[in-house]
Amino acid sequence: MATITEATVIVTSPGRNFVTLKITTSDGVTGLGDATLNGRELSVASYLRDHLVPLLIGRDPARIEDMWQYLYKGAYWRRGPVTMTAIAAVDTALWDIKGKVAGMPLYDLLGGRARDGAMVYGHASGGDIPELLDDVARFRDLGYRAIRAQAAVPGSPGSYGVRKGVVYEPAAASLPDEQTWSTEDYLDFAPRLLTAVRERHGFDFHLLHDVHHRLTPTEAGRLGHRLEELRLFWMEDPTPAELQESFRQIRQATTTPIAVGEVFNSIWDCQQLITERLIDYIRATVVHAGGITHLRRIFHLAELYQVRTGSHGATDLSPVSLSANVHLDVTVPNFGIQEYMGHDPLAHEVFRPTYELRDGALYPSDAPGLGVELDEEAAARFPYDPKYLPVNRRTDGSVHDW
Repeated sequence: MATITEATVIVTSPGRNFVTLKITTSDGVTGLGDATLNGRELSVASYLRDHLVPLLIGRDPARIEDMWQYLYKGAYWRRGPVTMTAIAAVDTALWDIKGKVAGMPLYDLLGGRARDGAMVYGHASGGDIPELLDDVARFRDLGYRAIRAQAAVPGSPGSYGVRKGVVYEPAAASLPDEQTWSTEDYLDFAPRLLTAVRERHGFDFHLLHDVHHRLTPTEAGRLGHRLEELRLFWMEDPTPAELQESFRQIRQATTTPIAVGEVFNSIWDCQQLITERLIDYIRATVVHAGGITHLRRIFHLAELYQVRTGSHGATDLSPVSLSANVHLDVTVPNFGIQEYMGHDPLAHEVFRPTYELRDGALYPSDAPGLGVELDEEAAARFPYDPKYLPVNRRTDGSVHDW
């Protein structure tokens, strides 16, 4: 029986910070797991090095479910982003090892493909509406069938999702950048910008928009109602989800589809949202929701209630996570869409993924396991670089949701 002989935590910053767990077995097989928690990376690195790695040595890497339960229940202090991201790294690395031992891609271990590829959406943005419209055109020319549209709100420097350069990375300062946000200005502007997209580009592609937790349920319901004729694929994160039942008020006010969940860490964060059909898409992802083992539970629960998947896939997930998500995407019957932003070219000096983007969809390769390799020498050339997400303040100076 093979055992785990080594587990190494690798922190690198090729354009942005990533934390990766590499597990090695007595047979010389290695597996990778993403452990990146944007803006709090070193907390997960410490959790792994100081608390989980010592528990892994000598254990059977094939017992994935047992390992998940051992790390989750054995900690006593359950859930939370740091714990669940660390568990996710172990879980994903063990699935990678199992695939390599079996000589099978991860999607075959999970039951085989239910579809050929996973439709993705790209991130179009602009400093104003004309810039956004040109960026939407760029994504359409690239073959994307689904596009998220964001533009700077006039008078609000804290506008979410407005990219500077080709790769959008909001965590870009050594200390949090404090920005100003006006909900009133946004509620006036958002319908105008999305209407402009439909007027120029029509309805023959999926249009998405991210609110990023910044509205009350009443405000979100009002916005969703105004956007109904634009036929959005979804309105994302309309309000903070700590109070799951608040989404009932939004659901009653609008038929615009609702997506939420990129900050969720467990099935309990979304149980009510799913079982009461308060959302249409669940956006939990491998790295922050306890790995492949636990995310499958969330997706299977969602299937029972006709809630579809829409996993987070921003640049704060490494190619290891993105590959794991795509393998899972092509196996679940209730797949909806996969977020995709692409990574800084520097990231591909460290990570060597084998998935492919074609015609607006991601396709996993048939390489055993996840199909991602990591160059440790390249990783060492990019030391940790502190970066934080911005902090938004309302016009009266009080802190608002990011």
